[in-house]
Amino acid sequence: MSLHFLHIVEWGSYLVLNRLVQRESVWVCLSAHAKVWHLYNDHFRPFQGGQVSIALSSHWIKPQTMTEQDIQECQKSLDFVLGWFAKPIFIDGDYPESMKSNLSSLLPEFSDAEKKYIKGTADFFALSFGATLSFQLLDSQMKFHQLESLSLRQLLYWISCEYNKPKIFIVENSWFVSGSTKRDDAKYIYYLKKFIMETLKAIRYDEVDVFGYTVWSLMDGFEWHRGYSIRRGLFYVDFQSHDKKFLPKSSALFYQKLIERNGFPPLPENQPIDGRFPCDFAWGIVDNYIQVDTTPTQFLDTNVYMWDVHHTKKLIKVDGVATPKRKHHCVDFAAIRLQISLLQEIHVTHFHFSLKWSLILPLGNLSQINHTFLHYYQCFVSELLRVNITPVVALWQPMAENQGLPVVLAKYGAWENPETVQAFVEYAKLCFKSLGHHVKFWITMNEPYVGNLTYSAGHNLLKAHAKAWHLYDKEFRRFQKGKISIALQADWVEPACPFSKNDQEVADRVLEFDIGWLAEPIFGNGDYPHVMREWLHQRNSIDLYNFHLPYFSEEEKKLIQGSFDFLALSHYTTILVDWEKEDALKYDHYLQVQMIKDITWLNSPSRAAVVPWGLRKMLKWVKSKYGDVPVYITANGIDDDQNMVQDKLRVYYIQNYINEALKGKESISTYLYPRVGIHQPNSQQGFLINIYPQSSFTYYLNISLFVFCSHPLLFLYQGSATFQN
Repeated sequence: MSLHFLHIVEWGSYLVLNRLVQRESVWVCLSAHAKVWHLYNDHFRPFQGGQVSIALSSHWIKPQTMTEQDIQECQKSLDFVLGWFAKPIFIDGDYPESMKSNLSSLLPEFSDAEKKYIKGTADFFALSFGATLSFQLLDSQMKFHQLESLSLRQLLYWISCEYNKPKIFIVENSWFVSGSTKRDDAKYIYYLKKFIMETLKAIRYDEVDVFGYTVWSLMDGFEWHRGYSIRRGLFYVDFQSHDKKFLPKSSALFYQKLIERNGFPPLPENQPIDGRFPCDFAWGIVDNYIQVDTTPTQFLDTNVYMWDVHHTKKLIKVDGVATPKRKHHCVDFAAIRLQISLLQEIHVTHFHFSLKWSLILPLGNLSQINHTFLHYYQCFVSELLRVNITPVVALWQPMAENQGLPVVLAKYGAWENPETVQAFVEYAKLCFKSLGHHVKFWITMNEPYVGNLTYSAGHNLLKAHAKAWHLYDKEFRRFQKGKISIALQADWVEPACPFSKNDQEVADRVLEFDIGWLAEPIFGNGDYPHVMREWLHQRNSIDLYNFHLPYFSEEEKKLIQGSFDFLALSHYTTILVDWEKEDALKYDHYLQVQMIKDITWLNSPSRAAVVPWGLRKMLKWVKSKYGDVPVYITANGIDDDQNMVQDKLRVYYIQNYINEALKGKESISTYLYPRVGIHQPNSQQGFLINIYPQSSFTYYLNISLFVFCSHPLLFLYQGSATFQN
């Protein structure tokens, strides 16, 4: 074999600067390295044609604050760890100035001849960036009170700038997983993916001359001070077995595929497409709750006043004088006009919001009806229709306070109490009577699944939905000609390891528990998913759990099955699941599932991942499970930095998720609702119940004492153009 591409790495040099290590040892190492390099250069290079360097390990550090002092401290940290070796070799044969000024006489000096001899004794920059040497064994003093970072890309760019753009060979890079992890090492895959992707970005975007990459290591082994408590190999080794077989892990398969593709080629299914939605496709916006402001207009006051302009500056009522009393009109609610004008600006065709059950029926029954609030809702939906915006109204949505229920119902068990079912049906009937002539799209329950919803509560909730649906179907549909269904949250669940059957089984299980729990009885066979019953039976049999999934009678199954006119889904993000336990804080013992993060994914401030293709995968799954059911995406969106007027993250999110919807338009009937709620006066911008606690709104508020102005965010302009086209 030709030796033209031979690379010889002399040794991996890493010495921690502390009282126990003599500075002279580094001086000796550098001198020895230089002599070996000159030896090869003078006697072997002409015939062997190889290259020689020294492998240097480094961390990366970022400033606590973007002040000049902290930035200088970061420079000092890198000088003391990497520059100690790199500057003499790659720059001028001498130590960094920050070291010389801080250590003074403690640092050995090079003679001019030695500097000349050491300078340039590397044919490439051999870099090691890994868990143990770069970070875990790093003396805390070497951080200079700054923050460690795993940004390989930034380190590569710094090396390129600091050392005159050398050719860089990454001779060691990886992270680690728990020693208990066997062959499905999904977490290790995503670390590899991050580091290799950052290397590619450094090459393509930062023009860093990186010509090679090496993963540590081939097989599991003894890892420095961590011993066998962690694993970093591509091949699994059972240290307790006699034969110590080497078995390829998922990370080995990932690395193999990556090498075959020579990187991350764009996949056809992930490429954006051009095109138009069907002509009758509806564009809308969803808000959890509209701001109900029933403050009466001044024109309803029949009294006449004088302004005491010279003394008290107040209005003084004139006794005995009154104007004719007039009827109450919808235009008297000033807040309605403002909210609807904002919707008109965006050119949406539909607006989806939830009623507040507790406002309309404070006692939870018909004994006390708040006609003022009911009239406000009547005015709101009629004004929407007046400007050609179709209202889509949800009867109930869970919220932090009393689960969104009237206080009395919440006090006596909420959905655990079967009486809440009948109370909901009475409430639904009132809403159908009062609003049904204006509302043609009803949602019985909007995203009813919450983390603490018990199986018995969900059981009653399904019966309440079904009874409300049949009530509308029998008594109101013929005259009002509307549609009604339930809206379920449907985030996609992806196997963390694409090569693992176990991960696929876990993902399927989580989807059934998250979506199928409430979807299967309505859109499927009238009962809970078989996967749920089997799993709960298995978990209960080991006497660690006692989860009772109720049974429906045959009559109840018939009542619930088919109680829909469409399938309404809200979708926000995608999560990764793994069957191997890695992080106890993110492990669900009940479902035996480990939540994993792909650290290369874009994330919102609340750490929700932006994964557009998850929407299309979810739509395909729904179609495969429930057939050609009309699908309505009733909510989709993400939070953004609440301090940013130009909400670029949300613009990116909406554009790409809409594009995925366009690819899967055969799976969607007509609806797409970006979850970017209309602003709420006198409330903070970022309040969105149970979904994203920060800014998910289209309008940025600037509230003063008497007047508030709404500044449209970047999404308004780009989203409006999308809707118009």
